[in-house]
Amino acid sequence: MSPHRTGAETRSALKHPIIDADGHWIEYTSVFAEQIRKAGGAKAEAGFRASQRRLPELLSLSIEERKRRGLAQDGYWARSSTNTVDRATSMLPRMLYDRLDEFGIDFGIVYPTAGLGIPRIPDGETRRATCRGYNIVAAEYFAKLGDRLTPVMAIPTHSPDEAIAELEFVVKQLGAKVCMLASGIPRPLTAGAGADPELARFAVRYDQLGLDSDHDYDPVWEKCRELGVAPTFHTGGRGFGLRASPSNYTFNHIGHFAEGGQAVAKALFLGGVTRRFPELNFAFLEGGAGWGCQLFADLTEHWERRNKAGIAYNDPMKLDRALLKTLIDRYGYADIAAEVARRDGWPNLEEDLLTGGDTVLDDFALCGIARKDDWVALFARPFYFGCEADDRMNAVAFGRANPFGARINAMFSTDNGHFDVQDMRKPVAEAWELVEDGLLTEVDFRDFAFANAVRLWGTQNARFFEGTAVAEAAAAVLAAAPARAAAE
Repeated sequence: MSPHRTGAETRSALKHPIIDADGHWIEYTSVFAEQIRKAGGAKAEAGFRASQRRLPELLSLSIEERKRRGLAQDGYWARSSTNTVDRATSMLPRMLYDRLDEFGIDFGIVYPTAGLGIPRIPDGETRRATCRGYNIVAAEYFAKLGDRLTPVMAIPTHSPDEAIAELEFVVKQLGAKVCMLASGIPRPLTAGAGADPELARFAVRYDQLGLDSDHDYDPVWEKCRELGVAPTFHTGGRGFGLRASPSNYTFNHIGHFAEGGQAVAKALFLGGVTRRFPELNFAFLEGGAGWGCQLFADLTEHWERRNKAGIAYNDPMKLDRALLKTLIDRYGYADIAAEVARRDGWPNLEEDLLTGGDTVLDDFALCGIARKDDWVALFARPFYFGCEADDRMNAVAFGRANPFGARINAMFSTDNGHFDVQDMRKPVAEAWELVEDGLLTEVDFRDFAFANAVRLWGTQNARFFEGTAVAEAAAAVLAAAPARAAAE
């Protein structure tokens, strides 16, 4: 790519629009907090302000103090400063709207920045009030920009009831079209760390809404289907587990959105959600498509070994213990032979038969997979993956190495507004490099930069693109036969 090429120049040579599936804006915190107070009351304001104090408080600690307390280094200097015009653009939706042609973007989905974490506020009343206030204010900021931009609403999911209530409100009262559902909900362990808040942070498990959950989330998925909302997830995984360096943000950042997306994607798939709700699409943002391809391959390979027929191959009752003893004697391992004789038929059958309480003996029972087409219907078709523009792994989504020759639904995303985009005019041109390098065809790029995003939202809500700058082109995609998802 020419270092001087812009998104506008790249777009001018294309015959299809560009949709940004995951841009961001930066809410001006103090003003936004005041607007939230007016919209949602004092509790909403307090919850928002508290959520914004987490980062400066964390960065005020020394590395040694973070290490002592098990806290991770977070992203300092994460906003553009040298490029003041871009910084203003990320803060001012009307300016973003005016510059879209300069970026080569026809329509954009705009996710929060300050609002990313508010659906995870621990206190239930505060969480619900803050999300409600935030959504009202975000809708107001973008109210007159809907032909080219749409804001994303923050949906709390600590319980199905609160998720359903906010989904109903944002769609019916605010006219919202894109919703970001929280995943990885911390559930305190009953055998936790007592009253010590420093230790209690670690005494949790993470509810992924589809498998082993505290609640039945099927009513939430049904509500999404009814309202025409494709659930999207923008949950990270840094700050805990294996991404908790007290000194290095890059160590914590690489792969964390992929990890967060993978967890909820596995739960939805293995929990049978895509089986029970075949009309519903799901999107996982900012982690790329590489992990989606890897997960698809890993699941198919595990299915061969851990479905009902596969696991039966390892049934301990099938072990020929007499033959085992004979082979041990033949090869002269006297010490092993003595142990076998002492234990009357080692290996120990009682221990071998343990299943951890699993009586189904089929990790894929809820998926109901019987043939290869099921994999396409339950994974490749309903799952969509938001990708950074310069991620070369985007190409693997369209490669032939995926199971059954399936194409994974990768979607172009700018991540505009965040530290990794130093010039908002570049992401479209950077994405096109995969075509220049021979890693994507122009047809692949059309799916990546436009058609997959249309299918994600347009097949969920037939009116999603009505009145937008891409309405005619989107209608043509939805009227055509779907892209080939699997090999013949």
